[in-house]
Amino acid sequence: MKLILNALIKFVLGVVLVSTLLFLPACTFNYFGAWLFIALLFIPMFIMGIVMFLKAPKLLEKRLNNKEKEKTQKGVVGFSGLMFVAGFIVSALDFRFSWSTVPLWLVIVASVLFLIGYLLYVEVMRENAYLSRTIEVQENQQVISTGLYGIIRHPRYLATLLMFLPLPLILGSFWGLIVFVIYPVIIIIRIINEEKVLTKDLKGYSEYKKKVKFRLVPFIW
Repeated sequence: MKLILNALIKFVLGVVLVSTLLFLPACTFNYFGAWLFIALLFIPMFIMGIVMFLKAPKLLEKRLNNKEKEKTQKGVVGFSGLMFVAGFIVSALDFRFSWSTVPLWLVIVASVLFLIGYLLYVEVMRENAYLSRTIEVQENQQVISTGLYGIIRHPRYLATLLMFLPLPLILGSFWGLIVFVIYPVIIIIRIINEEKVLTKDLKGYSEYKKKVKFRLVPFIW
């Protein structure tokens, strides 16, 4: 019951926070892009939470533990949080004052990319039982080198890029893209620091890096 209550509280707070950051600057609830994004984000999240509670409650508990301990990662997480807040507000103001107009076909493409990223993220969670929102080496943790982890070392971050880079387009804003263009830089910093921690503390990770050459995008980086 404690796990259910914790999950529900964080889910509701997430919905309230995102809704406030979008509808308040827009000064209206008649904001299709905001409703579309909220649906794309929170409906799969709710379903995924139920599945995880039934089949992998320990993984759900880990996902709810988002208190980062590593100093560099704290800074990265804090900066990314500011980026999301700024991106939401700029996109909502763009809608309110009609600074730009995103064609429907591009909104659809962005929504499809978001869902592809979501599916990729779900697959990563299925493959990696040690997946956590914080950078840490857990007890008895082993290197995962199968599936997506056999292609790139950080498929989770590729999934988040597919989800969040096109996010302003879902919200109907080109101006919001200017804010979110720094997201790949945030991810790169996070990956570089994470690999330092894993190389130092996780047995077999150095050998894994030699086996799987690319961190984020095959044949590029």
